Order: sequence, then C-alpha cells, then structure tokens
Amino acid sequence: MSWVSSGLTMAMLGATLVAVAAAQGAPGAEERAEPRERREVSQYGITWRFDRPVRSGQFVNGDWWAIGPVNVVSITPAPGPAPEDAAVQFPRNQWGDTSLRNDNRMRNGSVVVLRCSGGQGYDSRSDSYDPEMSLTLPYTLAPNRSLISTISNRTLPVVNFPHELMWESEKKSENILSAAAVLTCLASEPPVDAFRPPYGGTDKPIYRASELKWDLLLHLDPVAPVPSWEQLERYFQRVWLDDLMSWTQQQVNPNENQPNYGREVARLTSIASLMVHLDEPRERKEKLVIGLVQRGIDLSGLAKIGGRWNEGGGHSSGRKWPILFASLMLDAPALRTLPESAVFQEDTQAYYGTGWFGQTVLWQMVQHHGPRQTYEEKPPEQWEEWDKTSEGYRVCCTAVAWTGTALAARLMKAIPVWEHDAFFDYCDRWMRPDDPYAKERVGFSRPHQETGSFDPFVDAMWRAYRGNAPQQPYSGKNLKWVWEGDQGKWVPNPRPR
Repeated sequence: MSWVSSGLTMAMLGATLVAVAAAQGAPGAEERAEPRERREVSQYGITWRFDRPVRSGQFVNGDWWAIGPVNVVSITPAPGPAPEDAAVQFPRNQWGDTSLRNDNRMRNGSVVVLRCSGGQGYDSRSDSYDPEMSLTLPYTLAPNRSLISTISNRTLPVVNFPHELMWESEKKSENILSAAAVLTCLASEPPVDAFRPPYGGTDKPIYRASELKWDLLLHLDPVAPVPSWEQLERYFQRVWLDDLMSWTQQQVNPNENQPNYGREVARLTSIASLMVHLDEPRERKEKLVIGLVQRGIDLSGLAKIGGRWNEGGGHSSGRKWPILFASLMLDAPALRTLPESAVFQEDTQAYYGTGWFGQTVLWQMVQHHGPRQTYEEKPPEQWEEWDKTSEGYRVCCTAVAWTGTALAARLMKAIPVWEHDAFFDYCDRWMRPDDPYAKERVGFSRPHQETGSFDPFVDAMWRAYRGNAPQQPYSGKNLKWVWEGDQGKWVPNPRPR
C-alpha cells in the first residue's frame, strides 16, 4: 500500500513532431503525449500541478519535461508529515543494523539533486533524512533543474522489485519508498527523440535516440532460457535513484522502480546487456536499449557531481557498465569522462597479486563497517573473522553478478574503454570451469558458487560466447585500491605477464 493523500485535440505541431519521431525510429513515439501547454502532468501515480499552463512533453523514455521556469503549486500525493499513528516495526539485518526509524516528519518528499551526498529529503524514516533537502511548495523549478518526487510506502516489508529473480527469504524488502518520477525543467524544447538528461546536477546535455549506433550490437543466436523482454523492459522503465552515497540507499530505493541491493543492480544490468546482443529485430531491442542508455546518462551525471560507488561487500555493484554502454551507443566520450572521485566497486575489489593457492588476480572487500584489508594472500587457516566475512561476500554478492557485464563489454570490444584489466581477469577466474589450482588448495576446496552466476541466461551466454569473443587489447591501466588510515587511494598494480 502506498501513502497517497486523499482532451484537447492534438495540435498540428504536436502531430508533426510525433510523425517525425516515428520516422526517426524514436521508440514509443506513438505512446507519448504531444508537446503542448498543460496545467499539470502525471507519471507513476505522481502529479505535478503548475500555476499556469506550461509547455510540456515527454522524453523518449516517457519522462516529462517542461519549459521553465515553472512554478509548481502542488504535488500529489502531497509531501508532508505522516499521521501520529504511523509507527511500524523495522527489523535489523544480520549485523544488527538498520538505517530506519519511526519519524513522522516527512512522507512523499521531493528533492532537486544538485550534489551527491549522504542525505535525502524524501522520507524521514531513514537516518539519512535531511529536512533541508525536502522542497516546500509552491516551488519555482528553474531551467536545468530536475525535480524528483516520490510516494512513500505505508507498511513494511514490501515486494522486492526483482522478486521474480529472488529466493524466498529476499522476495520482500525494507524499502520506505514505493515510486519516484522526474520532472525536468528546460529553457527550450528538446528534440522529439531526446533522452532525458541526467536528473542530478545542473548540466543537462541532450542526447538523441536517432544518434544510437545500432551497428555496435551483435546478432547472436539466442541461448535458452531467454528472459522475458517485457519484464526486462519494465526493470529499466523508471528512474533508479543513486545519489545517496551510503549503504542506506538500499532502504530508500523505490521498490516499484529499482532493486534495493547492488548485487541485483548488477544482475539486471548483466542480463539486459546480453539480451540486446541477441539476433532479434531492432524493434524488439529498442525499449531495453533506451532504458540501459538512460540509466548510463543518469549515472554519468551523478558521477560528475560527486557520485562514487565503493560501499560495502555487494552494495555498489553495477554502476560502471551502463555509463560505458551509453557512451559507446551514443558515440559520446563525454559520458565516460569522469572525475577521479568517481570510483566503482568492480574496480576497487579486483586487483593483481599472488594469492595463497597461486592465483594472480584477487578480490578484496574494500569497505564494510570501516576499511577492510586484503586477505586472499593468506591461507584460510590464517584468516581472521573479517577475512572470513570478506570471503563470504566474495562468493555471494559480487562476481556472481558481474560476469554478464564483463562478457557484454568484451562483445563490444570495450576492455580498453573500461580501463581496469583486473576486472576481466577476475571474472575469467570466477567462471573458469576447471580448477588449475586444485592441488594447491591443500584441503580447502573451490567454493561451489564459482563457475556460474545466479542467472541461467547469463551462464548460457558465457558458455556459448566467451570463448570466441572478439580479440582486443587490454587497457594497460592497472591500479589497486589501498587504504591509508580511513582514506582510499589508487596505487600502481601491473598486470602479470
């Protein structure tokens, strides 16, 4: 249950724009509203009402734009406090942690994200709540700003967004938001096939669906079982919030928009990134490609305003590849030109070294309840408790979800673009069907989770296409993430010859 407060004829110009969109191959052009003046617009149960008619329309992914400045006089459901009797029970995780609390100050909040931070203004039940980030109405939305509005869940737990992929114990999750939608204010009307610019920050570059490089996608014979195209399209249909730089993001994520944990962020990205390379008509792939590219545009924008994804054992996976995919598909290197502060979990966790059974590409926890140190160099009989915990996360929550993106990047000859070779070598180590180190393990068998993922489609694609993936040079850019006190930094980490 969500916390919800209690036709004009198409203009000639609008008809022309829709016709142009169809001619240019803009996905779903016939399903989008024509640009015209409106007093309000609605999406995913959220309605923004203006003080006057405002010229508005929809981007290629269906999200709304409005020509501004725009004076937003009301939002439905209305942001504000919850009733006094709104308390619910918040279970703690295996660490005894929860980021949630009973706090009635805000539900259905709205935010303009100008900087990635540790705070949010959507719902006060998270200890990440910052009341100064919650917008009050009326609110003047200036050009080159994006308004994110949300609907809060009344009761917990709720259905986990990718519950079809989850085991019984994780089919429900503790997410305090149910839905989110984005209204983007622009100074001038965008092209009819425009992607929504990134929701974070004030830089709103416009990319177009007509610029997509469809020839970069392969036409591979499908391998069984191929997931439902409609289901994958739904997974990438709505905005995924990713601007809260803390593990607490997972309990804020809207459960009708996105997964609550990085492992599933990476799993869905892996599956979708391989499906778009199947031998299917372009029309079949369009919505999913649009969703993946839009995801990359958003993440690129967030990375440029302080976004970094380097938190916890499996929390931050899956954020790098959509940026690279979008930059390749749009031939837009600017999307992947990121500040040094933008670090990604796949890169910080994989590095070169000498492991206890002879492996030369290793994994590390990086951070969990504080900075963690490397452990794979030591034999298991020397592991401390946090080393054992790190190994548990290694086998449950990281490469098991990464391998599809590693294969997709190989298929698009993107290893040099990724610029962290250890990621690819580590995924190869994980998926290798034989064990060349069996004798050196000295009584400690290879974890049974290795050689596969949680997703049969990804496993089948790896077996069918990893062996003949296009040859390509490695990037030669090899670094290792290390700690100095409580600060992390990159140091040289040459790839073994």
